[in-house]
Amino acid sequence: MPNLRMGVCYDFRNPPASGTSDQILYAEVLEQVAWLDSLGADLVWFTEHHFVEDGYLPSWIPVAGAMASITKRVRFGTDICLLPFNHPIRLAEDLAVLDNLSGGRVDVGVGMGYAPHEFRGFGLPVSHRLSLMDEGIEVLQRCFTGERFSYQGKRYTFENVKITPGYVQDGGPPLWIASMSEAGAARAARYDTQYLPQGLKSRSYDPWIEALKADGRNPRDYRVGIIRSILVTDDRDTDWTLVRAAERYRMELYRQFHEESGEGFGEDGERIPQTWVVGNVDECVAQLTQFVNDFGITDMVTMAIPPGLRADQMSDSLERLFRDVAPALKARVSGVQVR
Repeated sequence: MPNLRMGVCYDFRNPPASGTSDQILYAEVLEQVAWLDSLGADLVWFTEHHFVEDGYLPSWIPVAGAMASITKRVRFGTDICLLPFNHPIRLAEDLAVLDNLSGGRVDVGVGMGYAPHEFRGFGLPVSHRLSLMDEGIEVLQRCFTGERFSYQGKRYTFENVKITPGYVQDGGPPLWIASMSEAGAARAARYDTQYLPQGLKSRSYDPWIEALKADGRNPRDYRVGIIRSILVTDDRDTDWTLVRAAERYRMELYRQFHEESGEGFGEDGERIPQTWVVGNVDECVAQLTQFVNDFGITDMVTMAIPPGLRADQMSDSLERLFRDVAPALKARVSGVQVR
């Protein structure tokens, strides 16, 4: 039964009207992460997208490498790394280097993407994403064994490959699969990875639980992660107004992606909550306890700097999150309950 881990997530989005250079934003984030590491944060995750005007992070491993050099305890991961746009052998090599630089503090969560403009930008047909995803996972899993292997697929063919340097973590970085669908839930169960469910509970979460149980596996043996942002405040009316505007900007991009692709938004049914939790320490602990227990959450991160805000504008909330909320929540849940 995995223990609860909590942390932050970065997308490095910098709206053109922010008045802040990308260089300053990156510097402020690195300074913030060093501080959060000293506060007791467990996780630093990244999201990945490409060809977005506001500079959405397209390459997370260099950032994680820089952060690894100034931290001691946080683990780095993704929700998500877009696997069709990452050559699996090259990704495995980069992860091996990062695993060594960080002393074994890296995970990787993968998804297959859905924004049509990204596939056009990389010159890939959207119709190839399923095979690129599945074969990418299979190649990564072979790379992570540390053994020499060959592979023959529709998209990738490799002969006599062994990843060097070797991984610090036995079996390589823990692999996570993200999904919003029944097919994705089946994929995570089939490849026996950790899980990043999103969207409708009936399509992504419930089928994963059922698939594991049908195979005689216990869902409580797996880690389940999500981005669920948290604002710890005693003055909701003042503090939430600014963050809410930034969150609306953040979500507008995903609405555009989903409109272009026809996936995601607009589906009816109970969704796995990813709305902000806003309140004082006690209110946040109460809401998050219910959420963690309802969905078996083991890893949860908050967007550390919503687009357009500066690092210092979130400092008070983040300090209270890791000083007060996280310890109280971990003590209350003491191991997640899967329903």
